[in-house]
Amino acid sequence: MDGIFKLKAEIPQGKTREEIQIRKKIIKDFYVMWNIANPSKNIYNICLQDFINVRFLSIQETSLFAALSYKSTLAVMYLTEILEKAIVEKSVNSKPNNKNQKRFSEIIIMKYDKKDFGIIKLTVGVLKGSRQKIQYCVTAIENG
Repeated sequence: MDGIFKLKAEIPQGKTREEIQIRKKIIKDFYVMWNIANPSKNIYNICLQDFINVRFLSIQETSLFAALSYKSTLAVMYLTEILEKAIVEKSVNSKPNNKNQKRFSEIIIMKYDKKDFGIIKLTVGVLKGSRQKIQYCVTAIENG
């Protein structure tokens, strides 16, 4: 937990292009360390009763969207907890015009209410065919 407090001080809070780029790098670096600590690259989700896998797409999408805000960048640091404890809010069709979502038969929107932080949104894609669940994106819900 001390690492998160140290990191919190290093995450820029502004909206400039440079600060967003720094947050993007922090997120990508976090995933590198997470992958080293979790060689199976998946976590069992209690609600889904299935594993949620972390792939390159997970890192791409999350670094792109979570880097836009300080709070979302910080939310990523709770990845293992989010993957394990998020609960299903709804399931929607993947967006056919989104090239990153074409491989998914559906998108599961999940939420995790992190004590002393707030609500974190976890988006999970279900692969066509294998039905494997892939972490798509993690962001903080800024107002609520």
